[in-house]
Amino acid sequence: MIAHVIVTGRVQGVGFRFTVQQAAQNYGVTGWVRNKHDGSVEMEVSGETQLVKDFLKAVKAGLNPAIRVDDMNVEWQEDEKSKFKTFSIK
Repeated sequence: MIAHVIVTGRVQGVGFRFTVQQAAQNYGVTGWVRNKHDGSVEMEVSGETQLVKDFLKAVKAGLNPAIRVDDMNVEWQEDEKSKFKTFSIK
């Protein structure tokens, strides 16, 4: 499955993208993360459905004390074959 995610909160200027990239590697998911101009962060995460859900749960919990996730809007898409090989920062 692929999750297209918009994250709001204290997620820019706190190492969020780097921390998310490290967590993605730990959870074995692929995709990308990037800052948006409105202060939110956008991600596409691909992998086994339960791994993606576990990864998103960890992100929502706040991966370090500087990060505060207020909301995560997740849209699920079928992913027959992952189009990502790694998890990158855009």
